[in-house]
Order: sequence, then C-alpha cells, then structure tokens
Amino acid sequence: MNRLHTFYCVLTCAILGSSFTVSRSLVDYPVLTGQALRYTLAAAALALLTSWLRPTGRELLRLAGVAATGLVGFNVLLMYALHHADPAAIGTIVGVSPLLLALLGPLQERRRPSPRLLLAAAVVVLGAVLVEGGGRIDAPGLAAAVGVLACEAAFSLLAAPLLPRLGPVRVSAWSTALAVPLLLVVLPFSGERPRLPTAGEGAALAFLGLVLTVVAFVCWYTGVAHLGVERAGVFVGLVPVFALATVAVADQVRPDVRQLAGVLAVAAGLAIGLGRVKQDACSAPLSSSAPAASPASPGSSASSSACATRESTSPAPT
Repeated sequence: MNRLHTFYCVLTCAILGSSFTVSRSLVDYPVLTGQALRYTLAAAALALLTSWLRPTGRELLRLAGVAATGLVGFNVLLMYALHHADPAAIGTIVGVSPLLLALLGPLQERRRPSPRLLLAAAVVVLGAVLVEGGGRIDAPGLAAAVGVLACEAAFSLLAAPLLPRLGPVRVSAWSTALAVPLLLVVLPFSGERPRLPTAGEGAALAFLGLVLTVVAFVCWYTGVAHLGVERAGVFVGLVPVFALATVAVADQVRPDVRQLAGVLAVAAGLAIGLGRVKQDACSAPLSSSAPAASPASPGSSASSSACATRESTSPAPT
C-alpha cells in the first residue's frame, strides 16, 4: 500500500512542478480573480465526487484555516513577494517546507520527530536550494516569502487531523469551496479589475482547477493520510525538480551543473527518508498524558496506523 501512496505524492509534485509552465499563460490575468475561478471550478467538480457529510463546527473552523492559509494566504503573500524578490529566491525559502513538516508533523501528533526523516528533509532542502539557485530579495519580500512558507506548511498540517473522518475528497471540496468567498472579500482591496479570460487563459485555469486542484489535492491528502505529514513532506523537494525538467523540455534549456547536483541531492534525501524507517519514527508521545488516538484525532493518521501494523518497516520505492 505504501507504494501506491508514494506514487500519489510523486504525482502531486509532478503536477505542481509542471503547472509553473502552464501558469505562464496567466501572467497578464488578474491573480485573485483567476484563483477564485479556479477554486470555484474545483469545488464544483469535487462536490460531484463525494457524498454529503457535514463537518462539525470545529472541523469547519479548521477547514476555513486550510482555505485561509494554504489557498488564499499563500496566493496573496506570493503575489506580494514577487514584487520584492526574484522567483528563485522565494522558491529557495519555500523549499524549506520538507524540513518544517518533518519537525512539526510529529509534534502536532505528540510524537518525537524522526531523526532519519529530519536528515532526509535537510538533504532534500539542500537539493531544492541548489535547483532553485538564489536571487534578489529585500526585507518585505523576505517576510512575505516566510509567510508563503508558513502557508505551505499549514496546507498539510491543518488538514491532517481532518482526513481520518472526512477523507481527502471532502477535505479538498470544503477547503476549495471556503476559499472562494475569502478571495472575493480580499479582491476589492487588491486593486484588480476582474475580466473574462481569453481562450488560452481559460484553458490554463481549467488545468489549474481540474488537474492541479482536484487531482493533485486529492492525491496529496491521500498520501498524507497514509504516510503521515512528515514522510509525505519529504516529497515536496521534487517540485522544483519537476519544474526544472518541464522548463528544460518546453524551452529546450539544458540544466547547469549546480541544478543537476541539486537533483541528485533530492534523490539522496528521498532515498534516506523512504528506506527502512527505524523505531524512532514510531516514538512514544511527548507527553505520557496524551489521549489515545480516536478515529477523528491526529494520532489516528497514517503514521500511527503504520506503527501499529509495521507497514513503516517495509522499504518504500524511491
């Protein structure tokens, strides 16, 4: 089963990495307007894929947090950061997310972080930095880029406790639906002038809505539910690798030595993180008073069930 969920995480990163090339068709389209259209389309499609199950008040609040941070906040802060920094500089900072998830994922479930996964995440981050390079950034850009990083992590961390009861499709459907009104509230203050997309822009928005949001969100949350936040987070380092490969094919640009070294570092990090996970990945809760996992609690996510069934001791593919 781990092989399938590993594939879901890799597929998510491949879709996200390739989406950067598609997004170039939207460079002249209003950003927040485009995101509102994208999430409206995605929410409608996801609603057709799942049966009705109303979240509790606490779950709805957490879903709103996913929408406000991982969807709306991410895009608003990214838009601001791009005015103060080069994309490579922002990508380098956001590339720290595997390390952040490897640290915060277990802490959220009251477990000690796995030293092996922390090492793997650190190597993956190094590889992502080499692939991304560097670039110009000022103080406001740095603050916004750190905010983008936080929103990137929140997208997985806030959703993880919801997955056992609601499932990946419902979490994706509710978060995208909640993002639309939030974007519409922000829109008047952005200075954007909404307009209808051209045929090319409409095709790009359809890809972002149906493929990047529907397919990638569901695949990612399925991987997180079964592998755990920290283990799935290691795969995020593949995003710049797939982006590099897509640009190389689309623009016929050959990667330089530094970027190729980064790809090898990401591969090494994945090999470390997805090999045999020792007992430290199943460490006891940090507090002996931590409650036992219930079907709707963070502790019942994949990392806990894997410890119970010893699935985590079987080698996963790289």
